[in-house]
Amino acid sequence: MTYKATLSLSSPQHRFIPNYRCGSQNNLTAVIGGLLFETSANAATILAIYKIPQLTFGTFSPAQSDKMLYPSLYQMVPNEVYQYVGVVRLLHHFQWTWIGLIAVDDDNGDRFLRTVVPLLSQNGICYAFILRTTQLTYAAETADSLLKQVQSYPVLMDNAVNACFVHGEHPSMSALSALLFSAPLFSLPPVWKVWIVTSQWNFQSINIQRLWDVQDFHGALSFTVHTKEPPGFQTFVETLDPSWAKGDGFIQNFWEQAFDCSLNTDIGSAESMTSCSGEEKLHNLPTPFFEMSMTGHSYNVYNAVYAVAHALHAIYVSRSTVRRSSGRQEFQNMHPWQIHPFLRSVTFNNSAGETVRFDQNGELVAGFDVTNWVTFSNGSFLRVKVGRLDPRASPGQELTINDDQIVLQRTFNQVVPLSVCNDNCYSGSSRKKKEGKPFCCYECVPCPEGMISDQEDADACVQCPEDQYPNKQHSQCIPKTISYLTAKEALGLIFILLAISFSLITASVLGTFMKHQDTPIVKANNRSLTYTLLISLLLCFLCSLLFIGRPGRVTCLLRQTAFGIVFSVALSSVLAKTITVVLAFMATKPGSRMRKWLGTRLASSIILSCSLIQIGICTVWLNMSPPFPEMDMHSLNQEIILKCNEGSASLFYCVLGYMGFLAIVSFAVAFQARKLPDTFNEAKFITFSMLVFCSVWLSFVPTYLSTKGKYMVAVEIFSILSSSAGLLGCIFFPKCYIIVLRPSLNSKEQLRRKK
Repeated sequence: MTYKATLSLSSPQHRFIPNYRCGSQNNLTAVIGGLLFETSANAATILAIYKIPQLTFGTFSPAQSDKMLYPSLYQMVPNEVYQYVGVVRLLHHFQWTWIGLIAVDDDNGDRFLRTVVPLLSQNGICYAFILRTTQLTYAAETADSLLKQVQSYPVLMDNAVNACFVHGEHPSMSALSALLFSAPLFSLPPVWKVWIVTSQWNFQSINIQRLWDVQDFHGALSFTVHTKEPPGFQTFVETLDPSWAKGDGFIQNFWEQAFDCSLNTDIGSAESMTSCSGEEKLHNLPTPFFEMSMTGHSYNVYNAVYAVAHALHAIYVSRSTVRRSSGRQEFQNMHPWQIHPFLRSVTFNNSAGETVRFDQNGELVAGFDVTNWVTFSNGSFLRVKVGRLDPRASPGQELTINDDQIVLQRTFNQVVPLSVCNDNCYSGSSRKKKEGKPFCCYECVPCPEGMISDQEDADACVQCPEDQYPNKQHSQCIPKTISYLTAKEALGLIFILLAISFSLITASVLGTFMKHQDTPIVKANNRSLTYTLLISLLLCFLCSLLFIGRPGRVTCLLRQTAFGIVFSVALSSVLAKTITVVLAFMATKPGSRMRKWLGTRLASSIILSCSLIQIGICTVWLNMSPPFPEMDMHSLNQEIILKCNEGSASLFYCVLGYMGFLAIVSFAVAFQARKLPDTFNEAKFITFSMLVFCSVWLSFVPTYLSTKGKYMVAVEIFSILSSSAGLLGCIFFPKCYIIVLRPSLNSKEQLRRKK
């Protein structure tokens, strides 16, 4: 039928004779139409043979942009692919990722789905269902088709799907409208959705639409061809009547159908139908049946007519030098192909004040309006422009939406309903795909330790930087605090007070011994060894202060080495005192050769040799792998530990191990000599002090290894202070008691009484 109609346009008037031209026949300059893709494509196939321009105002398929197939086609609507991009932007704007797709079950629907489904998937949007509506053609088929369609109605009742993308061509919309309207007849509940429709949607003036309840489409969003009503259009429509254009069969047929009357004065017709008065008013018709405002398609027809007129005017002006008496006669000699260069370059401002021009592909340079359909209980509706789609804008900026003007279905509990497969994953969790489900359906998995997600629906959690840690919600990273044992906190202050107190006590003991250096109790236990031991204990207490405060390069070098050397001197002094006691007892036996070993030389040799070994270990340690300050980012979640890295752990444990060796030897010798008959025998006191010393350092190792951060330092300080205090108290408290409180026992007579 389209081929025949197209060929009829180029045939002599009232005769179907293709390729035949009468002398008085007017040339066919251009064709405007049609609304559907098939109509435009079929007409273009014939018109391309004659190179007659065709300006189509309806659906524009990407296939129509092929200039090899349709070289004479001009499109008054931008490519429909632009609409699909706009729909994707709209879905992203409202965060609708779980939608329904509705298209008629024909080639157009197949083409729509082939284009849309991959585009949605690439942009993170899934479809819950695809509803293929049956094309309603003849009345005999309508009932059967509708019954088949009702069987698929339950898919529309999915409450998780609140947005449906509908291919807006008339067959698809008619089938959907009929399905929604007839649902109560089949005892089916109403379906409330946000219908997102392409620009092809338009109500047609057919009688069945008088009965449709347009409130099913309340709140629908459609991409409509941009329109702006020319001045005087409303007056034109209001004054329109069937007698204004003689021979216009379309107006007459429409008038009879719209007002259910007959314009034919034949008596037979008048008996069965009321005669039309011609005074009927179009604004009294239901809005779904006839709209008084200019629609986008009408606006395109209006611009198409003026585009051809301006192109013809340009040709007329270009031929003004050879102009004849009548421009009409001049155009009779014009061939259709001659209008193409002028039509491609035409640019003009229409009466609505907008610029009309084509691009290099023959597409009208224009955009789409985003229209919100607002319906009323009386069956009327309004198209409210709530946004704009500019296909030539920069990516991501194509769509402009005014949210405040949008009105959606009244049944929704929210202003903007959700349309997602499941609830969003909030910050602090990430998405995990559900097996066998589309990628829009997922589970929310909390972020593991040390990781966060600071946005909704994160694909994966991210690791916090080394100097930060996650909050409890795992939604953001918080800077870690730098941790080390300081003098300002309670623990550090307590250790400082203890170290100073024990140092003062040690100094007091040393002063007491020096004041009473000529008394028997001081002489009996080798004064030089006593002074050496007290001075080394004093230094032991003071070296614990090196562990308090911010670790630096110097303090890290001195901490363990000073502690190891000073403690080795103290333990060597204890060992020398113990050996001196044993040798003194052995030397009292008649004929003993031990007398020559007695004296300060032996004690000094023991102290010097034992200390030099520890000094040698520390020297090797400092040369090979010395301690250095380090920031430990990983041991604690919320803190950066500022500590001293010991460099070589093996040499550090060699220092501790050597001190342990000296302590065990001293303990063993003192234990053997604890019962020797001597008034001022120190062996039993040294035995107990070494027992305390070994107990402290044996418990130190597991405790030190099981703690982290500044508490490792606290454990070592405690061990230094407690072991040093044990030596001081166990060895010197009994002597100070006699010297200060029982001076009567500190005499030679008391010494001689002992057998």
